[in-house]
Amino acid sequence: MPTLITTGAYGTGGVIALTGVGWTAWHGLAQPGVALAFGALIAAGELARSGAPPDEREPAPLGAAGALAYALLAQCAGRPAAHGVLQTVAVVVAAALLGAVPHVARGEGPALEHVVRRTLAVAVAAVCFQPLAGSGELERRLGHGAWHTLFLLAVLALTALCDALLAAALLHARTRYPYTPLLRDELRALAGVGAAVCATGAALPLAVAAAGLWALPLFCVPLLLTQLSCRRHARVRAAYRQTIASLARSTEVAGYTRPGHARRVARLSCAVGRELGLSGADLAVLEHAALMHDIGQLSLVDPVPEGATALLPAAEQRRIALLGGAVVRQTGVHSAVSVAAVVERQADPYREQPPGARIVRVVNAYDDLAGGSGGTAGGALAALEELRLATAHDYQPEVVEALARVLARGGLAPAPPG
Repeated sequence: MPTLITTGAYGTGGVIALTGVGWTAWHGLAQPGVALAFGALIAAGELARSGAPPDEREPAPLGAAGALAYALLAQCAGRPAAHGVLQTVAVVVAAALLGAVPHVARGEGPALEHVVRRTLAVAVAAVCFQPLAGSGELERRLGHGAWHTLFLLAVLALTALCDALLAAALLHARTRYPYTPLLRDELRALAGVGAAVCATGAALPLAVAAAGLWALPLFCVPLLLTQLSCRRHARVRAAYRQTIASLARSTEVAGYTRPGHARRVARLSCAVGRELGLSGADLAVLEHAALMHDIGQLSLVDPVPEGATALLPAAEQRRIALLGGAVVRQTGVHSAVSVAAVVERQADPYREQPPGARIVRVVNAYDDLAGGSGGTAGGALAALEELRLATAHDYQPEVVEALARVLARGGLAPAPPG
């Protein structure tokens, strides 16, 4: 099914793109000046996504707003627009591919999915708007006032919803994570830069209809500033995560835990959290807690052999967990209280734990037990079996089974150290 989703999305996007480009090449560009202006805006927006953090939801909001505005353009300086659906698709595809060339050349990640999503989103908007605008039916029924603006916003809302559905489906196809939390993340992101994209996408065609193409640079400046602000905020978040990761490595540098243990536990904990439906802030708290779950070991006089706290008596596990929670509360970490609650409760019986602590405890125990067997597939299977035998009191059965599903998709052997 995931492969079918990806193939269907790419195939549909490719057919639409080729049809639009072929039709436009055969019939020629209508109003080439307008097409060139919007194409330049879209290409510039794609170029401006240089250096975008990999977790940024919309890496090219200026390009997205320009593409949607061209799809919703009914007039230019009082003259009716004549580009239609297929030319809209052709111009957007050509501009998006042109803007993606430098990124592909620098190896900054695959651009095909980005172009496919952009093509399908613009096709939805253009199909909903251009036939009505081109036939004059939209003007006869709604005029150029408030109802026309509301119709633009309705089309943009539908387009944003379709794009969120597609983005979540493609991410589900790549990662096999549950679809619902992925969709929830995509819809939540619409309240941020997505809202700015939709607002600009509605304002641009209205402004161009009244003032002509000179409205393009004027109305794009606020979105460009928003893009720069979001980019800066994303880089701060990335630096923040790196700081937490460096703090977590202090136990490895001091020789209290095996190399790469905190990173492996964080990676697997996030995967299990997604498997169980966590998203957004809950997933961020889980990641930070998993990275710092062993920070309490720094208070020990004698290190635990290989840092394997899962092999210690329950009372000693709780003492180390409480010490770790106390350290986290003093770090100034964002949501430190929530992270500390997960860290200090990770050694409690699972029925008394918050969800994040249940996940961290299971994954930490798995890494301790599997690592003690040399990291082989047999050792991983033995570790999972031992976790299953302790589900009556120590480990939540649902979390153990979610871990087993995650490991089955990625291989049973733990990630290599480092």
